[in-house]
Amino acid sequence: MRNWPEHVLRGIPALVLYLDGDLRVRFANTPPRRWGGMAPEAMVGRAVGELLDGASAARVTEALLGALGGQAATVDGVLLDGCAHRYMHASFQPDADAHGRVQGVFAVLIDITERHALELKLRESEQRFFGAFQHAAIGMALVRPDGRFLRVNQAVCRMLGYSEEEFLTLSIADVTHPDDYADDMARLREMLAGGTDAYQMEKRNLHKDGHVVHFQLSVSLVRDEHGKPLYFVSQVQDISQRKQYEEALFRERELAEVTLNSIGDAVIAADLELRVTALNPVAEGLTGWSAGEARGRPMDEVFRLCDARTGAPLANPLRAAIERNAIVDLEGKALLLHRNGFETPIEDSSAPIHDRTGHAIGGVLVFRDVSETRSLALRMIHLSQIDTLTGLPNRSQLQSHIERVVATAHRRQQRCALLYLDIDHFKRINEQHGPANGDRVLRAFAAQLRQALHDDDLLCRHHGDEFVVLLPQVQAPGQAASAAQRLIAYGEHTAVPGLPELALRVSVGISLFPDDAVDADALLRNADSAMYEVKIGGRHGYRFFTASMNERAAARRRIEAELRRAMTRGDLILHYQPKVDAVNERIVGAEALLRWPGAEGLAHCATEQFVAVAEDTGLIVPLGAWVLREACRQAHRWQRGGVGLPVAVNVSALQFQHAGFLAELEAVLAECALDPSLLELELTERTVMAGGDATIALLQRIRRCGVRLSLDDFGTGYCSLSYLKHFPVDALKIDRAFVRDVESDSDTAAITQAIIAMARSLGKVVVAEGVETRAQAEYLRAAGCAQLQGFLYGEPMAAAVLGERLAAQRR
Repeated sequence: MRNWPEHVLRGIPALVLYLDGDLRVRFANTPPRRWGGMAPEAMVGRAVGELLDGASAARVTEALLGALGGQAATVDGVLLDGCAHRYMHASFQPDADAHGRVQGVFAVLIDITERHALELKLRESEQRFFGAFQHAAIGMALVRPDGRFLRVNQAVCRMLGYSEEEFLTLSIADVTHPDDYADDMARLREMLAGGTDAYQMEKRNLHKDGHVVHFQLSVSLVRDEHGKPLYFVSQVQDISQRKQYEEALFRERELAEVTLNSIGDAVIAADLELRVTALNPVAEGLTGWSAGEARGRPMDEVFRLCDARTGAPLANPLRAAIERNAIVDLEGKALLLHRNGFETPIEDSSAPIHDRTGHAIGGVLVFRDVSETRSLALRMIHLSQIDTLTGLPNRSQLQSHIERVVATAHRRQQRCALLYLDIDHFKRINEQHGPANGDRVLRAFAAQLRQALHDDDLLCRHHGDEFVVLLPQVQAPGQAASAAQRLIAYGEHTAVPGLPELALRVSVGISLFPDDAVDADALLRNADSAMYEVKIGGRHGYRFFTASMNERAAARRRIEAELRRAMTRGDLILHYQPKVDAVNERIVGAEALLRWPGAEGLAHCATEQFVAVAEDTGLIVPLGAWVLREACRQAHRWQRGGVGLPVAVNVSALQFQHAGFLAELEAVLAECALDPSLLELELTERTVMAGGDATIALLQRIRRCGVRLSLDDFGTGYCSLSYLKHFPVDALKIDRAFVRDVESDSDTAAITQAIIAMARSLGKVVVAEGVETRAQAEYLRAAGCAQLQGFLYGEPMAAAVLGERLAAQRR
């Protein structure tokens, strides 16, 4: 019968030793191979310290002493002398008698050299992976199947503002924009289900401070050998700046297209071969050609002219404008032949279009139907009262409608109600589908609201995505509430062909006459306050006005009170921004700009906002009078010093329409002894267009005083270019929206060229504002701008600073 204990000890692939209390070897088995460079029997009787490798002796001895003390221990390393290339694992177990006294130590040594080498390689591989992961230029994250973060690198931390420790407590839901979360999770679920191996998408994430960060995201899934999901690998790039550029470019193109489509003149653009590149809607109507049909056709096929007296064909003036590289007006009386055969008398001006190097790249024709002068005037009156997008009465008509309804309700001693509606998060529709589709949504929404109302109810578009409903007869507040619920329900079913389901959500504020207000202004203001309460309370619903809803009104009243005190104390000042000659860049004028140094103490009170409060409260009239007087005094100081610098002053519509404006202007000129030619009044297009013949007469009287007139922010309103001949203005200021991309965007350049060409043909000085780069200045100079204004030539500055520049210029 085999001796099993001896057989096992001899065959086990390990060195088994027994050490006595003096740590001497009392037993050593005979393993399959020799350990330590000596036979096991040669170890017996020797102190263990004689057998140990010098580098590990201290550790092994400490472990052995611990085992003698009754504590089992293990040690890894090169343990036996002479075996430096072998890595071992040693286990030390105390040998205690029946009374618990330790007699010696059982020692088992196993050779783990190969395993240790594999562990080293694995550790090195993990370190290389971690280094590449942690320091990658792009953001990388490992995400558990439940959406929680397993590991993130430094790039992701920088992008979203969290530390690595903070990230590991978060999930995808915590950092994803709510509107993008569902789409992201749907793709992750599809990947977990095996429908796809990877996906890419653009998504919005939320920075730790709350602002939105746009990501380009690429995700793949790692599974184990059995196909079970282990984690997602996400790679992200921050594309926020690219999205900003795309949005800015989109807005500028939309602005150019809307401007071209809304001006009162017909416009046709063509390339150097006189092939049509663009038509605006007015040109489509006058020629009979749609933009799509006309594009690419010869100009002479689309724009056909003949002499009004002889019927003989006339040469296209655009050809001469391009050949002569100059503005060319249509000579004599000409008729435009419509595609369907009828004739229309027109006035025309043609100009070449240049690239940034000054070379002609095409041309633009601007013309209008001179037989429709009266019709155009009537149409302008109609447009001033009707919202062109929805066909509803607009804001200018709302006041009179409210006053009429209130007067009727008062006379009949009954209630009426005003409902103020706003579409929740309408900005997102414009962001997702574009402003053009946003306009389609507004038209469809207005049609839905009409269906929800009775015949005698009145619907108006107040501003943007805000609408007002007047209920002329209300028996009880519940009737107004029912109308609000009906409007909300109908609004939810707004649908636009080609767009996904909208499910518009609406916030409605309600004020009642006479319960909440007894006049039109208060009724509208209170409904607006109630609507605001719906917004801050979670949106999508309605609320009646209560007296506690006037926080916003109180804030505006505070601005008004502080502004009145600032005017009394003399806290307001004027700064002056220089205007330079486009050719030699010498200062030839300045614009006076109002500043309120103490406004920083008021929350949300930029210059535009306190000016808006001044306009709403009527303070703009005395405030404008102070600005006019102070600017004239400064201009006179410069005049006394030998510098005749024209100073431009902005005049609000309310100030201009004030009955005593002309008398006040004449009094200021006399008081300051200022040469009237050194004063220029800047008016908006809307101010000039709104007053009809009375405005023209007032402008003419101002001109007879010797004061210059200019149209500010030209191109953003609804003023027809050729209609300018009826207004005695000296200059046009091209709005900064056109200047910003004039050297890089062909559409913007075409509109700007058309404005400059027409203005010069009418003898108007053209001033470009918002010039910030040398490239813009060079382009505008080549295009024919007479004067330039913007940060390139100086920010608004104190009068003393501008005076020093003027003195230096004289020297």
